[in-house]
Amino acid sequence: MNEKMNFTQGRIILPLMRFALPVMFAMFLQATYGAVDLLVVGKFALPEDVSAVSTGSMIMMTLANIMTSMSMGTTIYFGQQIGMGKTKKGGEIIGASIALFLVLGLVMSVITATFATQISQVMQAPAEAFDKTVQYVRICGAGMIAIVAYNLIGAIFRGMGDSKTPLMAVAIACVANVIGDLILIAVLGLGAMGAAIATVGAQVISVISSILVVSRRKFPFEFHKSMIRFDGEIIRRVVGLGLPIALQDFLVGLSFLVVQAIVNLLGVTASAGVGVAEKVCGFIMLVPAAFMQSISAFVAQNVGAGKMDRAYKALRSAIAVSFLFGFSMFVLAFFRGSLLTGIFAKDEAVILAGTEYLKSYAIDCLFTCFLFCFIGFYNGCGNTKFVMVQGIVGAFCVRIPVCFLMSKWEPVTLFHIGLATPCSTVVSILTCFGFLFYLSRKRKGHKGVMGSQKERTAGSKEEMG
Repeated sequence: MNEKMNFTQGRIILPLMRFALPVMFAMFLQATYGAVDLLVVGKFALPEDVSAVSTGSMIMMTLANIMTSMSMGTTIYFGQQIGMGKTKKGGEIIGASIALFLVLGLVMSVITATFATQISQVMQAPAEAFDKTVQYVRICGAGMIAIVAYNLIGAIFRGMGDSKTPLMAVAIACVANVIGDLILIAVLGLGAMGAAIATVGAQVISVISSILVVSRRKFPFEFHKSMIRFDGEIIRRVVGLGLPIALQDFLVGLSFLVVQAIVNLLGVTASAGVGVAEKVCGFIMLVPAAFMQSISAFVAQNVGAGKMDRAYKALRSAIAVSFLFGFSMFVLAFFRGSLLTGIFAKDEAVILAGTEYLKSYAIDCLFTCFLFCFIGFYNGCGNTKFVMVQGIVGAFCVRIPVCFLMSKWEPVTLFHIGLATPCSTVVSILTCFGFLFYLSRKRKGHKGVMGSQKERTAGSKEEMG
C-alpha cells in the first residue's frame, strides 16, 4: 500500500494535517462556488432573488448533506479494510457503492424536482420570493444525480487516504460555477434561476472531468465494470454505517430549515440576512468540518489495524489545532461581522440583519472544534448510531425549542434566535464527552479481563509444569 495512504504508522499530527488541508481547500472551494451564487445575486439582482437563493440553497445543502453522510459509510468501511490490509476487497466495495448511489441519486432527483412547490411551501418562503424559490429548488433538484456522483468520488478517495483528487473535482466545479454565474446573472440577468443553472452545470462538468481523470489512474486494488453490482453484504454494511450519519445530518439540517422557516415569517430582509450569514458560516466552519472528515478516514484505518491509542491521540491533536482557528473566527465574526456579511449583500438592511445573526454563530465557533472532531472520531470508530442520537438530541431537544422560544421573546432579534445553535452544540459536546468516558471505562475493563486471562493461563502452565 502506498505510504501516503497509510495512517497506521509514523507521526500523527503532520499526516493528519497533510490530509486535512486538501479536504479544507476542497470544502473552501465548495463553499466558494455556493457563496458566489449569493454574492453575484446580491450584487446584480433583487432582495427577492437573494431570499430565494438563500432558502433554496439551504434546502439543497440539506439534501446534499444526506448523500455526503451516506457516502461516509463507504469511506469508513473502505478505510477499515485498508487498515486491515484487505485492499483486494476495495474494488468490490466501490462497485457496490456505485450501484447503490446511482439509484439513490436518481430517486432524489425525481422527488426534489417533482415536489419543489410543496418543499418551498413547507419552508414558508416569503410570498415575494416564492416562485423564484420553487424555480431554484426544481432546477437544482433535477441535478441531484451529479451531486451524488461527486460525493461518492470524494468518499472513495478519502477512504484510501487521498484527499487531493476530491480537491481537483471541486476546483473544476468552482471555476465552472463562477463563470456560469457571471454570464447567467450579471450579464443575462436571470437572477435566482441563473444561479441554479450555473450550480447544476458546474456539478455535471466536475463529475465528467473527474471520471476522465480517475479512469486513467492505477489503484492498489482490482476494479472493473463487472464489479458494479448490488452486492447485498457490502451494501448492508455501507448502509449500516452511513444511514445513521445521514439520518442525523438530515434531522440536524431539518432543524436548521425550521429555524429558516421561523425567520422567513419575519420578512424578506430577515430571510435574506440569515441566508447571507449562513454563507459566511460555511467559511468560518471550514477547519472543524475538514478535521471531521479527515479524522473519520484516519481513525477508520487505525481501528482496522487495532491501534486505538493512536486514534485517541489523533482526536486530541485535531481538537487543539481546530480550536486555535475557532477562537480567531469568533473574534472576527463577533466584533467585525459586518465586514463578512457586506461581502455578500449590497442592501444595508440585509447586511445589518446578517451581522446580528452572525454574532450568535460566532459563539458557536468556540464549541464546534470539539463537536466536529468528536463526530469524526466516532464515525471512524463505526459508532455511527451514537452520532445519530446525539445529533437528534441537540437538534430537536435544544435547537428548535430554543429558536421557537426566542422568536416569541420580545423584542424578537436574530441574535437571540441564532443562540439556539451554540446551545445545541454545548449539549451535544456534553453527550460526546459522556460517551467517550463510557468507551474509556469499557476499554480499560476489557484490558483488565484480558490481563486476568493471561495471568490465569500463565498460572495454569506453572501448575502443569
